[in-house]
Amino acid sequence: MSRIPSFPHGLIFSKLLYLGLVALTLGVAVIGHPHPGRGFAVEFGVGLGFVGFVMLACQFALTAKFRRISQVVGLDSLLHFHRQIGFFSYAFILLHVGILFWARPGYIAYLDVGADPLRALALWTVLLALTAILVTTLWREKLGISYEWWRVGHAALAFVILFIGLVHILRVGWYVSTPWKQGFWISGTLAAVGLLVYARLLKPLRARSRPWTVTRTWPERGRSWTLELTPVGHEGISFQPGQFLWLTLGETPLFRAQHPFSISSGATGSDQLEVTIKELGDHTSRIGEVEPGTSAFVDGPFGNFVLDDGAEEAVFVAGGVGITPIMSILRTLWHRGHPIPSLLIYGIPSPDEATFLEELQEIAADAPLRLVPVVETPPGEWDGETGLVTPELLDRHLPEDHSGVRYFVCGPEPMMDGVEAHFRRRGVPLSRTHSERFNIA
Repeated sequence: MSRIPSFPHGLIFSKLLYLGLVALTLGVAVIGHPHPGRGFAVEFGVGLGFVGFVMLACQFALTAKFRRISQVVGLDSLLHFHRQIGFFSYAFILLHVGILFWARPGYIAYLDVGADPLRALALWTVLLALTAILVTTLWREKLGISYEWWRVGHAALAFVILFIGLVHILRVGWYVSTPWKQGFWISGTLAAVGLLVYARLLKPLRARSRPWTVTRTWPERGRSWTLELTPVGHEGISFQPGQFLWLTLGETPLFRAQHPFSISSGATGSDQLEVTIKELGDHTSRIGEVEPGTSAFVDGPFGNFVLDDGAEEAVFVAGGVGITPIMSILRTLWHRGHPIPSLLIYGIPSPDEATFLEELQEIAADAPLRLVPVVETPPGEWDGETGLVTPELLDRHLPEDHSGVRYFVCGPEPMMDGVEAHFRRRGVPLSRTHSERFNIA
């Protein structure tokens, strides 16, 4: 296995870098400012507006999917950070408006369409667009909005907000009255838009020159399907077991939504890939209808859900289709003939829904793998663990000595939250814990 940089330290460094960038923009605004202060409330409100704008602009960088960054930080962590920062930027921009209206009630006239139609329309557009992003992100599924349309609308609304925000900053002119400051804000905004163009246009165009095809499909337990992907006219990709890719199915990757899926095949040197996908959600509910010969496009690999060279033992906790990246690791270890002592705690609704169960049992019979299925609704003859993956169940199986052990968690959000919290209570170092989650929208 190849060594992957430590995830926690990379994430901490990235957050510090992010905070430093936000602080830098505030410093640029203050430097050489010739105007007297307008009172704490007004200046505080203006500062929140600058911070909210910068955080919104940085959102495009967080979703650009740069592979080198994702190997250090973890792309799923970046995307969750993107989601959290989105809420903060929304709050800061609303506070910017609210505090200014409270400190200077005369500013409310800016929303009067009759006084200045263009300015009022722009401000109302920003407020409504921010609200639309928030509402559709939190309640997309309840509103019946498909992921594809949400993704397109999300990017379009963010672009509109960013453009109007830049015009607003330049038109007000406070803190940006000098040409170099105006150039700073214009170039920063153009860089953010450039990242959007890179992620939504240039990367798909590059993927179109390296097509794949679905050569086989077959059903798995648990309403899941495995798709075998074969590169067309190129050598494919090299990946580490446990990593994932973004997959687009169809004749073109342009203007079609990509979806993240873990690679379930082992890293055996073959140019073919396998992804195992559960029938779940508006996109994957019909995954079983994908026919061999379907065109596919791959962006990846990404992620640091990877067993490093220093691991002497591994503990895997999986729930449902969260078994897929773990399966890639176990298949690779078994194929290479160098398995390490491993424990797999596998939460499943029933034995009939345990994806890869037979193969896992085969590996456990031939390798130092201790397989512990945890059946939520057990059949009458079941004599193994039952119920949910609880702290008490974990304590019955986890090793007492953490040295040399690497811990991996992948599955439903509630299960992962509980398992990770219990790992911390048991003193498992964060640097030895790897998790993968993609509940982004």
